[in-house]
Amino acid sequence: MSAHDDAEERLAPVVPLFGGVAPEKPEPESDAADDWHTTWRGAERPATPVRALDDPAVRFVEAGEGEPDHGDADVDDPEVDARQAEQRLVASLARRGLSVREAGERLRRDGCPRDEADDIIARLVEIGALDDDRLAEQLVHAAVSRKGQGRRAIAQSLAKRQVSREAIDLAIADLPDDDAERALEFARSKARTLVRYDEQTALRRLTGQLGRRGFGGHAAMSAARQALDEARGGARGVRFE
Repeated sequence: MSAHDDAEERLAPVVPLFGGVAPEKPEPESDAADDWHTTWRGAERPATPVRALDDPAVRFVEAGEGEPDHGDADVDDPEVDARQAEQRLVASLARRGLSVREAGERLRRDGCPRDEADDIIARLVEIGALDDDRLAEQLVHAAVSRKGQGRRAIAQSLAKRQVSREAIDLAIADLPDDDAERALEFARSKARTLVRYDEQTALRRLTGQLGRRGFGGHAAMSAARQALDEARGGARGVRFE
């Protein structure tokens, strides 16, 4: 017997991982001897039943257990889509005001049919959850008190939020006619940082800032000139030793 044959005789057959009895090696003279292999090649793995452990913290889950059961619900049901879209819209309104057009667009983006969306909007308008006039008042108050914006910028902001034209006109009409005063107040807050530039550069920069705030034309130019004159006069009055 060669060393190779001796080593092969000492190899133990591999026991299947999932239980069962390892097949015996066929007799050398049989036809099956050439096909026998310690990895059980060619043999069918015996089925071993899964047994639950005694540990109460462990359980076996059958395939499919725990998956959501949709039952007979039609995922493409327009009524279901409309109801879900309305719920999401109401949740959004609790966090942030929306115009009527913004709300309608949101419903349609969420898959709500147009007829259903119109009905939902009508109900929300009726109960006061959607109100372009009130939204316009809130936006105008924020624009004036926190941003110091002029009429033109306020009107542009309201249009961007798709507030109705009637609500915009009403909100702008209620604004006090003090654009000149607010433009000068804003210009004074910026002028001292611009006096280091020559007169034309400082004037151009300040009127540009006023324009972006919604103050244009004569009001912006007048406010910029007055604010820069005041700032330069104050700077000339400072003496350095």
